[in-house]
Amino acid sequence: MATPEMMSEVDQIKTFKDFLVQYNKLSELCFNDCIHDFTSRTLKSTEDKCTVNCMEKYLRMNQRVSQRFHEFQMLANENMLALAQKSGNPS
Repeated sequence: MATPEMMSEVDQIKTFKDFLVQYNKLSELCFNDCIHDFTSRTLKSTEDKCTVNCMEKYLRMNQRVSQRFHEFQMLANENMLALAQKSGNPS
């Protein structure tokens, strides 16, 4: 049987895995959109600016989607509670 400590460790591993997946998506997306010149070991200022803008937009979008999802979940929970109270099931 799984102990709470084991579940916590599993949750931490899943959270870290999810973070890495998002980080890799962001890296690949911004790299493909912004890096075009492979003749130099350094980034051009336009590439650097593009990658920073790309990252900021992605993070803002991700934050906004998370916020909207949270709002939706709160509304759905309120609706379920109201429906349960209306039908007489206070669960």
